[in-house]
Amino acid sequence: MNVKLIGITGGSGSGKSTVVRKIYEAHPDAVCIEQDNYYKSASYINNDNITAYNFDHPDAFDMDLMMQNLMDLKNGKAIEMPQYDFVHHQRKDETVHIEPKKIIIVDGLMVLYDKRIRDLLDLKLYVDTPADIRFVRRLMRDISERGRTVDSVVEQYVNVVRPGHMNFIEPCKEYADLIIPEGGYNQNALDVLINYVQMLAGKN
Repeated sequence: MNVKLIGITGGSGSGKSTVVRKIYEAHPDAVCIEQDNYYKSASYINNDNITAYNFDHPDAFDMDLMMQNLMDLKNGKAIEMPQYDFVHHQRKDETVHIEPKKIIIVDGLMVLYDKRIRDLLDLKLYVDTPADIRFVRRLMRDISERGRTVDSVVEQYVNVVRPGHMNFIEPCKEYADLIIPEGGYNQNALDVLINYVQMLAGKN
């Protein structure tokens, strides 16, 4: 099987998940590897000390494991993808079995930061969304899905998320093959993307 890896990055709340969903709609057999699952455990973190661990730094991720998993998929081998508990900030005991597919979507904040992973990707995407929209989306997600308080989300954004975005994520835009402004709301960019994905998958 000729496995193709599509990397999607952008700031937290940029709309990466919407782009992933659009690719799924065009190619339902695709599978997604979420970089969030490769966070290192930091179980001592809670709402009161949320900035004690920098989740917006490349060192927060187990990039060696992610790299090995992606190489295995690229070579046609199944993997056991880790799972992460964002309420307790630690890796779960269970994993998810992933079989290689023609299209593998690699979604995450630092997908284009590590050159080893960049070099594995067949298509590199950057979702570019204004900071205020990204912050509101992150605020709503973290409160509803991750048991966070408004104060802790704001503190983390100002002290960690924003600097991390400027230092590690925004500069990776230069590596992108395609920049998608406004995420899933840019239909023209999505049309170009879907046509290319179909070509990668051998549909055209």
